[in-house]
Amino acid sequence: MEWMQTCGTAVAFIGASLAVGMACSGSGKGVGSVGEVGAGVLSEDPGKFSSVLILQIIPGTQGLYGLVAWFFALMKLGFFSGSLVELSIAQGFQFFAACLPIAIGGYVTAIAQGRCAAAGVTMTAKRPEEMSKGIIMAIMVEFYAILCLLATFLMLNSLI
Repeated sequence: MEWMQTCGTAVAFIGASLAVGMACSGSGKGVGSVGEVGAGVLSEDPGKFSSVLILQIIPGTQGLYGLVAWFFALMKLGFFSGSLVELSIAQGFQFFAACLPIAIGGYVTAIAQGRCAAAGVTMTAKRPEEMSKGIIMAIMVEFYAILCLLATFLMLNSLI
């Protein structure tokens, strides 16, 4: 029966790992897509670097949210204090499920936000005075990433 408690803790660790891994993967993909478009713009006008950089940073926030969720989950599990909590398999799956909103939502919203920000870079290349509109469009996606982080945080907070 002891292996089931160790197994539950392992399942919780997998959930926390997915939260950070998927959110960071989505951010990497989103930031990368903006970088691809931005490189083309900068080859024509290197003076737009700061505008491109601002838009490129935006899809990276989901990775940060995933890291926050990972850190919070591991704190709840006692990882950093050195007194790791032994979870039943059911408790482990509760942790796993609590990490899914930011894992899945972070991945999807980072990619979508990268596409919006890339479009904003294209708009900024043609009409630099409209950069703020590109930023606003990209930030609109952020709201849903924040909701995912909130869902994960509230569920993790109710465990143990």
